[in-house]
Amino acid sequence: MGARRGLRVDAVLVQAVIAGALSFAHLHDLAAAAGQDGWKAWAYPVSVDLLLVAAWRRLRSEGPSRLAWCWFLVALFASLGANVATAGFLDLADPPALLRLGIAGWPALAFLGGTLLAHSSAAEPEPVPLASVADAGEAVPLADRPVSEAKPASVTEAVPEPVAAPASPDQPPAPAPAPPVPAVLVDHARKVADEYRARTGAPIDPDTLRSHLGVPPHLADAIAAHLA
Repeated sequence: MGARRGLRVDAVLVQAVIAGALSFAHLHDLAAAAGQDGWKAWAYPVSVDLLLVAAWRRLRSEGPSRLAWCWFLVALFASLGANVATAGFLDLADPPALLRLGIAGWPALAFLGGTLLAHSSAAEPEPVPLASVADAGEAVPLADRPVSEAKPASVTEAVPEPVAAPASPDQPPAPAPAPPVPAVLVDHARKVADEYRARTGAPIDPDTLRSHLGVPPHLADAIAAHLA
């Protein structure tokens, strides 16, 4: 079963070999009729076919280009012209002068085409100016920009923090507000003040009240203000 698969012949490949052999023979006969004898007559079909293959590979590898299409059509025209010329349309025993001129100039033409196809590179894209890139970036809508560019600024960045106005040297500083005093502590302080008045006959002063209550001075002043 495996041997049968190995012996199977591709019909397309056979057709390509037959067509190539016929075109090769026609080019040889045309070159020989134009006065190119010996090995020179066999070199012409090789030159035409190589130029055709080089142009086709250039089209397949780098895409369509004017250079590759130009030399592909030149080689194709040379091959088709030889096939038509050897079909009886021309007297190969006495070929016209134009045919002799074309055969004589073909080597230089094929050398030029092969050199250009082998050593010329594909056209590189022109660099885009920075100004146009900046303009294109500004023209992009906000909805189409990346998230990092489209997000709004935070509140702390948008609204500056208020700056306190410096105090005037001639203006005295405002007094600190009195601390809040619980009602229970005020009632207890009032009892201590009444006992002190009943014992001494004089109102209690803030320092004595602070020592009896064990509170800070500013809180003792606030309690004394409530007792006044």
